[in-house]
Amino acid sequence: MIDHNDGGDHRHEIESPVFELNELKFISAIGRGAKGVVFLVRDPREEHRLLALKLISKSSLHKNNGDGNEVLDLRRIHLERDVLKQLNHPLLPRLRGILAPHDKLVGYALDYCSGRDLNNLRKKQSEKMFSDDVIRFYAAELVLALEYLHELGIVYRDLKPENILIQENGHLMLVDFDLSTKLTSKSPQPYFSDSSSRSANSIKVNSGSASPNPTMKKRYLPFYFCQNPVTTPEDSSSRNGSSSRKTTGSNSEGKSNSFVGTEEYVAPEIIQGNGHDFSVDWWCLGVVLYEMLYGETPFKGSNRKETFYRVLSKPPELIGEQTALRDLIGKLLEKDAKQRITVLEIKRHEFFRGVNWELILELSRPPFIPSDKVVEDEEGIKAIDVEDFVQSVFSGADLQKKEIEDQNQNNNNKIADDNRGVWVEGLNNPSEADNFFIF
Repeated sequence: MIDHNDGGDHRHEIESPVFELNELKFISAIGRGAKGVVFLVRDPREEHRLLALKLISKSSLHKNNGDGNEVLDLRRIHLERDVLKQLNHPLLPRLRGILAPHDKLVGYALDYCSGRDLNNLRKKQSEKMFSDDVIRFYAAELVLALEYLHELGIVYRDLKPENILIQENGHLMLVDFDLSTKLTSKSPQPYFSDSSSRSANSIKVNSGSASPNPTMKKRYLPFYFCQNPVTTPEDSSSRNGSSSRKTTGSNSEGKSNSFVGTEEYVAPEIIQGNGHDFSVDWWCLGVVLYEMLYGETPFKGSNRKETFYRVLSKPPELIGEQTALRDLIGKLLEKDAKQRITVLEIKRHEFFRGVNWELILELSRPPFIPSDKVVEDEEGIKAIDVEDFVQSVFSGADLQKKEIEDQNQNNNNKIADDNRGVWVEGLNNPSEADNFFIF
């Protein structure tokens, strides 16, 4: 359970184990991002536990120090690890291990999750959209996760369906803290402080009631990577003509001036570059809810320039009858951050009427329960030299990239009949023919 009364700055840092590369049993390569490759591995200390191991080539982390010399820049890696060390929440990942000092690689491990991401789940719906009841459940969990992060002073800044994973117990997990930052000069509103929003009724998704004291299942988490990131703090001075922007840290007003995010989800104040705070995450939530309702994001243009223009100047098209959900989305997508709805207003909103915020995490039957079966080749990928594999991916070796894709496809084909998962009756579910695969 979450400890809301630990005092101080709510840090839960636990010393993470250090493991050697040769200790791990590599099962498959499951994804790649801008600078890292993620492998599915077995925990050397607990054979039954699967981990997602992110490995980054040190050669991809070199930058010019201003004197014409290349230096290793581990700042973002260390920042992300520092954030992960603080997290102690059922909807957020835990750092399970760190790679021992290595000549070519840096890396760390998180729990693996069998349910893939929310975007994949949405696309499996008959109309590529969720029902209001399903949206209500997932939205409520996202509110809780963001509220907890804000209480720690962490601004997430990259909320999107690809970063929202589904655990084996059906609850969400928010992953990928590469673009997060810490704001220490502003105190977010207290976690679970909205006593007026608590009621005797649990969230209504036709999925049964939660038991009073359930035992939470072990949490599995996959590492999923961003699509079309805007810019990260370390490179914001070199892209998009943004050299005048501050690139790191927070200013004296408790705001960050970093130019970061994913373009379809980025908040207006980030584009404007006048500083932003925790409210950018509520804007992103509005975009995510819009996408869950309509099957597309509200401001996407033909290119980045047009997308940013629409974010800054166009209201979201909330087509259809006026409902509580559309009203909430409109208030989340308020372009003036000072007028945007706050966390307490969100939890008191009509859309969440009847939601017991303290029992959401104890709900025993979320809308979708994924299969947790993993098909493992007897040989795994031990024949692959992991060091060379990672470096090849980021040296433009298309063959290695294709090997990841082919391996994923082979795994998917093997488990197609066993990984449909379980949908709760009465919800907006996919057809029986639709399958969910381990990524």
